[in-house]
Amino acid sequence: MPNRTVFFISDGTGITAETFGKAILAQFEMKIRQVRLPFTDTADKAHQAVRQINHTAEVEGCKPIVFSTLVNMEVLKVIQDGCKGMLLDMFGTFVNPLETELGIKSHHRVGRFSDASKSKEYHDRIDAINFSLAHDDGQSNRDLQGADVILVGVSRSGKTPTSLYLAMQHGLKAANYPLIPEDFERRQLPPALAPFRTKLFGLTIQPERLSEIRNERRPHSRYSSLENCRMEVSEAEAMMRRAGIRWLSTTTKSIEEIATTILQEIRPERLNY
Repeated sequence: MPNRTVFFISDGTGITAETFGKAILAQFEMKIRQVRLPFTDTADKAHQAVRQINHTAEVEGCKPIVFSTLVNMEVLKVIQDGCKGMLLDMFGTFVNPLETELGIKSHHRVGRFSDASKSKEYHDRIDAINFSLAHDDGQSNRDLQGADVILVGVSRSGKTPTSLYLAMQHGLKAANYPLIPEDFERRQLPPALAPFRTKLFGLTIQPERLSEIRNERRPHSRYSSLENCRMEVSEAEAMMRRAGIRWLSTTTKSIEEIATTILQEIRPERLNY
């Protein structure tokens, strides 16, 4: 399996370069050492980046891969002229042909977070993150009517990371609520959730995987025992079926896959598809 150093260089945060680069590299069976070079927004910083990239090439004896989303042409030219790595200029690859096709010039604006303080979408996202934190693990029943989605499932089935991902990436107000033995004894959803059944989405998980996860937190406890995990998962799935709640198994899915499935199911009106 080949090893290669990969640089993500940007005059902004570098999130776009890293996200795109990792998506491309995921198609190859290889190990990477990743180096982030954000806020490379002057020629001097570009020269520093070139020295770092070229030193890596000399030490490792092969070209580093360099994903760039630089929009400052002066900075980009320093990289293009001096870099001994394999440079993949994503803006040059996609923006320039689009300018030709559309007959207009792009803004060449640095970073998607520019002027964030003036963006309604940005403030909506902050509100969503605060909402999700306040409504994590059933901490609060207040304002559940303001939730875009309420995730339910047994403890450690992936509710919290999914809620935060939905808030941070999509600006969704995502609450999450644990299903506990008392709910299984009553054979009913928690009373606080009854008025919001249309907003509920269930997460489940294979008992064996759940036991592994719980053992990392509370080893050798009844909470983490395979027998108890089997009981909780079985009862939770039966409850969701009775209540007509949409649900999926998180066992083999990434947070991104879980979130995408939820978005396709609930399709909030304020989001574009």
